Amino acid sequence: MNAINPFESAMKQLAKAHKVLAGSKKKLGNIDQKVARLREPQRVINVTLPVMMDDGSQRLFQGYRVQFNNAKGPYKGGIRYHHNVSLDEVKALSFWMAMKCAVADLPLGGGKGGIIVDPKTLSQGELERLSRAYGKAIADVIGPDTDVPAPDVNTNGVIMGWMVEEFIASQKIKAKVLGKTLTKKDILKLKSTFTGKAITNGGSEGREEATGLGGLFVLQAIIKKLKLSGKLTAAVQGFGNVGYNVAKFLEEAGIMVVAVSDSKGGIYVPEGINPALTLDCKKKNGYLAGCYCSGSVCDLKKGRQVTNNELLELPVDILVPAALENAITAENAGKVKAKVVLEMANGPTTPEADTILYKKGIPVIPDILSNSGGVTVSAFEWEQNRKAAHWTKAQVNKKLAKKMADAAGAVWEASVMYKTDLRTAAFVVALERILASMKS
Repeated sequence: MNAINPFESAMKQLAKAHKVLAGSKKKLGNIDQKVARLREPQRVINVTLPVMMDDGSQRLFQGYRVQFNNAKGPYKGGIRYHHNVSLDEVKALSFWMAMKCAVADLPLGGGKGGIIVDPKTLSQGELERLSRAYGKAIADVIGPDTDVPAPDVNTNGVIMGWMVEEFIASQKIKAKVLGKTLTKKDILKLKSTFTGKAITNGGSEGREEATGLGGLFVLQAIIKKLKLSGKLTAAVQGFGNVGYNVAKFLEEAGIMVVAVSDSKGGIYVPEGINPALTLDCKKKNGYLAGCYCSGSVCDLKKGRQVTNNELLELPVDILVPAALENAITAENAGKVKAKVVLEMANGPTTPEADTILYKKGIPVIPDILSNSGGVTVSAFEWEQNRKAAHWTKAQVNKKLAKKMADAAGAVWEASVMYKTDLRTAAFVVALERILASMKS
């Protein structure tokens, strides 16, 4: 478990934004009273999941669904499978989702789910039975107009598909009791309850790479404001779906990625990494070490191994923490040499580290802005399902680019107006929009 309580960190961020807004002349009703309601989630669901294991034994798993705030629309947020999942973590993530949806100006609130499990220890059959058990357990508290879950750490479109089936089965039973039959249109709308689905199951084009691409759009907008130019370099901590995609998009945009890492460690290639070749090498070997792929070849002479901590301290222009929370802390923030930090993970920088980086003049593009591309395209998927529509990838990416540019612009303007850091500015923008939607 992390020694740093993520929910306490989230509440410190809320308090800072509250202080800024309270000192402004914005007419948002009783700000203190409304913010007090944002210090705790509206609903916490704790479920116990009995799952039959392959050896015939039964194992009990603990799961959560936290519905933080729905002032702007249905709760929205992913479901993660991780052995370190805790209620405080899920509460923090659900709060951040509320903020993230508001920053991106989406008609959605904030929620999050999680199961305490190391999915790598489960067989495919056990994983399916666990996922279906969770989908069935939360079926009564979710829906297209209520709460819209999605994939997160260690979950994907296949897992969402299993949960969709359980949810729709539960709704068919309810309809039968009422003497009704669900139509194809009804079922498509019910499918909008889950996003991040396979495209064949109602998913959106562009969803898999949306978080990484959205991060690039935000970075480009902020770099322009900071007037950074020349051949920029980047280091990416985390080489999963988000980390790989952001590395790929950075490289395609002309930003040289010189280091990447995963949970086992990282690699540093001064000549620049070829993300696609590096991923192929990692899949083949099972680890990143030795995958020094630059240009069109992989050569052991091109790079060296680095630890995750060493990667954070490399002399690069852009540092991208894209793994788990609390990567940059008071202990290592002073050693960060990057000119900009682009947060692609949720909560990778502690409040204490934020203060240190701000004093060093290193802007931190906060997670609730920089990784909001994923939830933005999830919102597009939700909208498409509800309208029985299907947009092309070009349409999705065009809409995403505008949303991210608008969000980055609003945050930058708030930072200038209130003379504060980008994170506080992002929370101020989000908080202002949420408070305006809350009833007094």
